[in-house]
Amino acid sequence: MTAASFTPKGPFSLAASIRFLEGFTPASYEQAADGVLRMAFPADDGVHVIGCAVRQKETAGPTPAAVTADITVHHGDTTLPADSGTGRHQAARAQLARILSLDVDGAGFPALADADTVVAGLQADCPGLRPVCFHSPYEAAVRAVIGNRIRMSQAAAIKARLARDHGQAVRVAGEELHAFPAPDVLRRLDRVEGLSDIKLERLRALSEAALDGGLDAAILRGQPVESALTELRELPGIGPFSAELVLIRGAGHPDVFPTAEPRVHRAMATRYGLDAATAGDPARLAGIAAAWSPYRSWVALLLRTRAQDSARR
Repeated sequence: MTAASFTPKGPFSLAASIRFLEGFTPASYEQAADGVLRMAFPADDGVHVIGCAVRQKETAGPTPAAVTADITVHHGDTTLPADSGTGRHQAARAQLARILSLDVDGAGFPALADADTVVAGLQADCPGLRPVCFHSPYEAAVRAVIGNRIRMSQAAAIKARLARDHGQAVRVAGEELHAFPAPDVLRRLDRVEGLSDIKLERLRALSEAALDGGLDAAILRGQPVESALTELRELPGIGPFSAELVLIRGAGHPDVFPTAEPRVHRAMATRYGLDAATAGDPARLAGIAAAWSPYRSWVALLLRTRAQDSARR
């Protein structure tokens, strides 16, 4: 086990991240209400499995407390020692930072509120909330294919069953978790309850793409946005909506406006009081969202989160 510490640049609340996961159906997040975020997931290398317990002390002031994490890295039944010299724990730390959007300098995020009362209201409603990403672009792509044309609750159940039946069990802060199957495991499955043959074929292809480096988060984020989206749309089962999901919530890109996300568009129309013509034109919405740069993904998440919270109430 290795202990890692992160100093957030700008607002960050782990409690807000946990609340988000509890209300985000695809996450299927149900754990002890003790303020600890427990996760188990395949490493970016597609071989190892990571377990982590994340904590943050609550503070009364505007400066967020440090975020700490106990991280274990597993290879089959072997738990790698922290000083193994392989760099796996350092890579695990970087992956965890990306998942929680702690790899992004958010110091400039509060300043967006100075020029936009809508953003100011969203930040006030969701203090310290940053995007909580899928564990990897691979998992985001798989989730997109599984969820195509079925209810979110059905897709979440299938994904959870895959983890339980084929993922590695990892003990994290006193609880047993099952990581989602690594690409090498998923590509060898010949049947999954609840999935059609075409979906399973696509999942195998995505697993191969992940193993070949075609779903590398750093590469995706390092390209021009449209180039990354074009590459992603070439993968089987990945259309415009799914490509944006993989780039924004899989690779953790902080500055992409989702042009194929109707729920964000409807939330924008409501919050900004837009006319029907503007609300139905993604290009005009993208023009409004340009003022959110370099945090367009973050504001879009807050819009959708607040809209979902309002709908539940």
